[in-house]
Parts: sequence; structure tokens; C-alpha cells
Amino acid sequence: MKNQSSRRIGRIKSMFILPAVIVSMMVLAGALIMSFVRPDERVAWLGAALASVPLPLIVGRIKWMQVARTSDHLPILLFVSATGVMAAVWEVFVESTSGWWPLSAALASAALFALYTFWYSTFGRYDNPRLGVGSKLPEFELPDYQGRLHRSADLIGNPAVLLFYRGNWCPLCMAQISEIAARYGEFVDLGINVWLISPQPDEMSRVLAERYDVPFAFLVDRDNELANELSIDQPNGVPAGIARDYPPDTVMPTLVVTGPSGTIVFSDQTDNYRVRPEPDVFLAILRRSGAVAR
Repeated sequence: MKNQSSRRIGRIKSMFILPAVIVSMMVLAGALIMSFVRPDERVAWLGAALASVPLPLIVGRIKWMQVARTSDHLPILLFVSATGVMAAVWEVFVESTSGWWPLSAALASAALFALYTFWYSTFGRYDNPRLGVGSKLPEFELPDYQGRLHRSADLIGNPAVLLFYRGNWCPLCMAQISEIAARYGEFVDLGINVWLISPQPDEMSRVLAERYDVPFAFLVDRDNELANELSIDQPNGVPAGIARDYPPDTVMPTLVVTGPSGTIVFSDQTDNYRVRPEPDVFLAILRRSGAVAR
């Protein structure tokens, strides 16, 4: 029952983001045009335009500027959206210089951004005690994109970072991997194994491995089997119309750090796909725990 509900919610979310961005951009363009066509309602239409800016802006920033993380609730953009709505409200109810269309457009845009911030961006998950500090990962084996098997037992004796990422289609995941890859020499010097795990097709993992050419393991969790076992799978989590070459199910971004004994010393189970830990955080924890050379 729970799985069916997760799939239904995931399906709805997968169909949300692309139309929401398109609608916001159409409102922005239309409001700017109307601000010139209807000079008597210019302030109200500019308010509607302002209210429609945040969603395309944050999605565009994530996609094109290689951003690895954002704030949780995007307070500055929420303020911008609210300011646009208030401008339209003022013109309708105080100045009485505008009709209802600018206010309706502003409210619709603000509602889409609020849905993106507080609903679409979150998974509604709770920390899994199986991935908590002091626990140990279950035994598992996964192939890399070349078919070579990697077993969890291989990690014993050295610290390890396991990053479960959604796929090459996810700009935040790619930016997070880029951060880690940029510091691969540090990971190697400290004896840290890095496993990057995704349910995406082998070919996509091969492309990623060739892009960075670092001594990490690029593993494929076929059919999300390990993610399901760890309860970090995201049914229908791939956005419709954005990532057509990927299976619909993916994984919630999760980072697990283990010490030489295989015990988890750090776990990030974010409930917001835009919030990710910086490498300095888990490197510092590994050093403090004595798991790596200082």
C-alpha cells in the first residue's frame, strides 16, 4: 500500500516540474508584454512578472550553473515572489487601478513556486536507522559499468564514501560528483575508497566515468535493488519529459561514510533534493574519527 502511494505521488511529481516552469515563463513573458500594452495596470503586471521569476530562475541556475546545493526553503526567492504578489494586491485593492488578471497571474506563479519549494523538492522521508552512525551496511555486491563486481566486504580496511545519486540527468548530482572528483587526489592520499552508485543504465555510468577519469568505482544498482533494500529508492522519481533515456525509478540522494571497520561514521539522508553536504564536512568527520591520516 505504501509503495503504491509512493508511486502515485512520484508520478504526480514527475509531471509537475516541466509544465510548472513553462507556465511560469509564459506568465513572465505575458506580464512584461501587458505592462506595456496596459500602462494603467503597469505596476500590477510588473508585480505578476516579478512573482513568476523565482521558479525559472532557480531551475535555470541549478541546470546551467553547476550548483551542488541551495538553501532549504529559498527565502530570498520566496521574498521576491511575495513582493510581486503584494504589488498586484496593492494595485487592485488600494490603488484600484487594476483588474483581477494581473493578481491572478501573480498568485498562480507564487503558488507554483511554493509547490516547488515545499512539496516538489522534498521526499517526505525519515532517517533510516540502518544508515545511522554506528550501524553497518548490509553485505551487498554491485557491478560497475563494465560488469566487474564490487563487494561491500572489499571496503573493510579503508574508509569509504558511498554516494547514491540519481543519474547524469540530475544537475545537482553532477555538481556534487564534480566537487568530489576535483579533490580525488586528497581522497586517494587519505586512503578513502569512493563508490558512486546509481540505478541509471550502464552506458550513462560509462559516460560519467570517462568524463572525470578518476579512480572511483562507478557502480550500477540495477532495478534499484540495493536502494530498495536500504529504503532509499524513489519510485517514479525521474522527471517526465526531461530524462527520457532513463528508467522511471531512481534513488533519493544519500551519502554514507564508513570507517575502516565498515561502521558508518557519517550519513546524510537529505529530505530535499537541493540540499547536499560539502566534501569538507565528511572529510573532517573522517579525520576526527581517526579513520584517515591527519
